Amino acid sequence: MMSSFDAIIVGAGQAGPPLAGRLTAAGMKVALVERKQFGGTCVNTGCTPTKTMVASAYVAHMARRASEYGVVLREPVDVDMARVSARAAELAASSREGVEARLRSMSGCTVIEGHARFESADTLSVAGQRLKAAKIFINVGGRASVRGIEGADSVAYLTNRSILELQDVPRHLVVVGGSYVGLEFAQMFRRFGAEVSIVEKGPRLIAREDPEVSEMIAAILQAEGIAIRNAAECIALAPHPQGVEVRVQCAESPSSLVASDVLLAIGRQPNTDDLGLDRAGVAVDERGYIHVDEHLATNVPGIWALGDCNGRGAFTHTAYNDFEIVADNLLEGAQRRVSDRVPAYALYIDPPLGRAGMTETQARASGKPLLIGRGEMSQVSRAIEKGETLGFMKIIVDAHTRRILGASILGVGGDEAVHGIIDVMNAGLPYTALQHAVPIHPTVSELIPTMLGELQPG
Repeated sequence: MMSSFDAIIVGAGQAGPPLAGRLTAAGMKVALVERKQFGGTCVNTGCTPTKTMVASAYVAHMARRASEYGVVLREPVDVDMARVSARAAELAASSREGVEARLRSMSGCTVIEGHARFESADTLSVAGQRLKAAKIFINVGGRASVRGIEGADSVAYLTNRSILELQDVPRHLVVVGGSYVGLEFAQMFRRFGAEVSIVEKGPRLIAREDPEVSEMIAAILQAEGIAIRNAAECIALAPHPQGVEVRVQCAESPSSLVASDVLLAIGRQPNTDDLGLDRAGVAVDERGYIHVDEHLATNVPGIWALGDCNGRGAFTHTAYNDFEIVADNLLEGAQRRVSDRVPAYALYIDPPLGRAGMTETQARASGKPLLIGRGEMSQVSRAIEKGETLGFMKIIVDAHTRRILGASILGVGGDEAVHGIIDVMNAGLPYTALQHAVPIHPTVSELIPTMLGELQPG
């Protein structure tokens, strides 16, 4: 049986449901197909559960520091891992159920559960049904990749999904991968009470950041007792009576670690390998990411790709912005482009890293004349009062245009304070618009105008 719609949305992640809302409000008949969990990565295995667990880890950490603030705890701090995991699962379930309920109550939207596969450029098969539409939007997200790890098929390992379900604190958690996901879990589980080691193939953590950011993050983690092994180019896993042997051949380091649990956090891959994209003629790159243009259209007329699966962003906020771009262009005749958005994201270790625009390394490579400002978190009254003075902030300006090119704020509140910089960048204003602002005292943001007033040629 063939059912016809004006539009079909494949995937109920961060872009799919709001797009369904805009299209149905415009009078379109829409089918939304979801094969597993409503809400996508963010709600189910990403932001919602992980930041919930980060919050639990922060409470445990601060409880252990209570005496620094004049607070006396009468019992040793212990962590109930089962309750931590349950709390995260409860919040994720609440969000997931909210997304599903909203879609099912949406006038003009038909929700279909099942695995969608293309039959042609305008037809999908789902759970024995055939769906046809002139407009199809792919929003299928991504998952953890374990490609390239020797021995992964011979041991039990954790991913960002399965680690959320642990009921006990690991004795020794080895995190393979020193980037954003791995670092958040490393600090989190160290604060829960596990021995934690990070094994990173590259010469330093989070290689896409400036070296000084990597070095400071490494120092923060090491100060909490996390062991870091960089330049581990020979990573392999093997069974061991006590869990898993993680073989690493780092200079002047033992050749292996024995872990009770291993988290593989080496990257992500898109969920595009089983959609039948070849039958629709949709082009993908060597890793499976769907090729899209500046308006998020694929090479096939009438098919768009949004969110993690298009390789143009790997965040909830970029997926949502993909929805905004597509909806505004289709329904309002706008000409919004992916390249118009300012790249911005955060790393949710504690203290967090807030990032906007270029790194200093990228700015120097552009050949632009630069002005650079830097401030230490130890200069910030708010940080001093909170007893959290680790970190620094840095801002990079184009000396000719006086526009802000990028910023890094690694420190307490950095993930929030960076938004003032993002707003000025989005507005295309010169840095002086922010320099001459009058921020509230005491806040982390109040150091930004001071930093901008002390720019030096870079």
